[in-house]
Amino acid sequence: MLAERNFRRLFWTRLISQTGDGIVTAAIGTYVFFNATTFTSPTAAASALTVLYLPYSLIGPFAGVFIDRWSRRQILVLSALLRSVFVVLTAALMASSSHGLPLYISYLLVLGVNRFFLASLSAALPHVVSEDKLVMANSVSPTAGGIMGTIGGIVAAGLNAASGDTERGAAITMLVAGGCYVAASLVAATMHRDLLGPRREPGASRPGRLLAELGSVVGELAAGMRYVLRRRGPTSVLAAIGGSKFLFGILFVMSILLYRNYFYPSSAPSAEGHYVGLATASGIGYACAALLVPPATRRLTKPALIALLLAASAVVTGALGETFDQIAYLAIGFCLYLAGQGVAICAVTILQEEVEDEYRGRMFAFYDVMFNVTLAAGALVSASFMPRTGKSPVLIGVVAVGYAVTAALYWFIARQPSVPGEEPGTSSPSSAAQASSS
Repeated sequence: MLAERNFRRLFWTRLISQTGDGIVTAAIGTYVFFNATTFTSPTAAASALTVLYLPYSLIGPFAGVFIDRWSRRQILVLSALLRSVFVVLTAALMASSSHGLPLYISYLLVLGVNRFFLASLSAALPHVVSEDKLVMANSVSPTAGGIMGTIGGIVAAGLNAASGDTERGAAITMLVAGGCYVAASLVAATMHRDLLGPRREPGASRPGRLLAELGSVVGELAAGMRYVLRRRGPTSVLAAIGGSKFLFGILFVMSILLYRNYFYPSSAPSAEGHYVGLATASGIGYACAALLVPPATRRLTKPALIALLLAASAVVTGALGETFDQIAYLAIGFCLYLAGQGVAICAVTILQEEVEDEYRGRMFAFYDVMFNVTLAAGALVSASFMPRTGKSPVLIGVVAVGYAVTAALYWFIARQPSVPGEEPGTSSPSSAAQASSS
C-alpha cells in the first residue's frame, strides 16, 4: 500500500489531520466534562454531545452532493484551512472562559467541516488503490488515522492535566491542532487537482458557481437517497452502523459520568487522568482492528464479520459491564473499539464496492449522518434514565441486548437472496462480500 505514491499522500493528509482532531477532541472534552469547577450531570453530558454532533449531521448529506460535484482534492485543501480558522476562534473563546452557546457554535463549525473532510477522504480512497486492496486500505488508513487521533488526544489531555485544567492551557492546546490542519492542507495540495475525482464523462460540463449549484442540491440529494434505498447492501450496512452507534452513545455518556462522578467524584484531575487510561486501552483495541480484519475477511464474508463483531460486543458488554470495575472497563473499551472499528472497516468497504463513484460522496455523507445522529440520540435518550453517577446495571443490560438484536437483524437481512429486479450491481451484501474476498 505504502509503495503507491498517491496513496501515501492521501494517507499523510489523513494522519496529520486526525492528529489535530484528537487534540481538539481532548481539549474540548476536558474543558467541558472534566473542568474542576463543574460536576457533570447526565443531562449536561448528553446535551453537550447533542449540540456538538446533531445539527451539522443534519446538513451533512447536502455537503455530500458537493463532494460528488467538486474536486475532492480541493475540498481537502480548503476545508483543512477553514478548520484552522475555526480552531483559532474556539481557542479565543476558551481563553476567555466561555462555556455558553458561542463556544458550542465554534466547535460545531470545526466538527462540521471535519466530517466534510473525512467523507471526502473515504470517497477519494478508491482513486488511489485498486479494488482488490480496498479492505486493506480501509483497515490501514482510517485505523492509522484513529491511532494518531488517540495519540494526539492523550498528549493533549496530559498537557491539560499538567496545567491544572486551566482555560488558557486548553486554548493553547487548540492552537496546536490548528497547526496540524494547516500542515494537512499543504500535503493535500501536492496531489493533482483531479486525482481524487469525482470522475466525469468526456465533454461533461464542470460545476458552476456556488449559488447556481445550490439550486440542484435538493434534487441530487433525493436522487442519492433513492439510490441507497434501492440497494439492500448499502442500506443494511447503514442501519447496522446506526444501531450500534445508538448503543455506543449510551455507553459513552455512562463512561464520562462513571469516571467523573462515581470513581473519582472529589478530583476532576484524577478522573481525567484515569479516563486517559480508558482512552488508551480503547485506542489499542481500535488499532488491533487493522491487524485482525484483513485476514478475517479471507475466511469470512464482510457481512458475517459485521454480525460476529456486533454479537461479541453484546457478550463483552453484558459480561463485564455489570461489574462497574475500572479494570473491567478498560477491557470493555479495548473490545468495543476493536469491534466498532472492525464493523466500520467492513461497512466502508461494502459501500465503496457497491456504490458508483458519482454517488459515493453522498453515500459517505449519509454514513456520517447515521454514525453521528444515532450516537447523539443514544446519549440524549439515555440521559432521562441514567443516574448522576452513571452506575446503571439496567442500562448495561439494555445495551448488551441491543447489540445482540442488531447483530441478529443485520445477519438475517444479509443472508436474504437477491431480489428479482434489483438494479445491477446491487447483489446481497453476502454475495458481494464473497465475490470481493475471492
